[in-house]
Amino acid sequence: MPLISPSQATLVIIDVQARLMPAIHDGGRVLENARRLVDAAGLLGLPLLMTEQNPDGLGGTVPELAGSGPVIRKMSFDSCAEPAFLAALAGERDLVVCGCEAHVCVLQTVITLLSFRRRVYLVQDAVGSRREESKSAAITRMQRHGAEIVTTEMVVFEWLRSASHPQFRPVSKLIR
Repeated sequence: MPLISPSQATLVIIDVQARLMPAIHDGGRVLENARRLVDAAGLLGLPLLMTEQNPDGLGGTVPELAGSGPVIRKMSFDSCAEPAFLAALAGERDLVVCGCEAHVCVLQTVITLLSFRRRVYLVQDAVGSRREESKSAAITRMQRHGAEIVTTEMVVFEWLRSASHPQFRPVSKLIR
């Protein structure tokens, strides 16, 4: 896969929800990195899309991310089963994916996106599961199916491409 194209990238945040996050292994780090990605996308003018799995049961998006972009509510674990999700991602774009749970909703969504021949960049340090072994197995499986495994910092600097980018200073401060 090529570098992530800032002109073709969409950030996809899957199910970072209030009642779910306390149960996520290293959930604070996952949330912190998701926030960095949201802030960087905002500074660079990149689109983002969020999902909420069964929001009546799991609550809405965490306050730290709420209001950052459009939200698709869903009951299916695979976001692609929701027509509004696929409609929102229409076109050839690099999909930078983060969220929870890595081995359920993230995995099913990513594998379906890959089957649709979409370029998927999974942000390893911005995905989580209740158990570390579930996250690890999910990342291995998604990579085997064709997802490119990246980190928050890799994404941010690929979006910037150069220290001469006009947003370099404010975006790079997000990483420190």
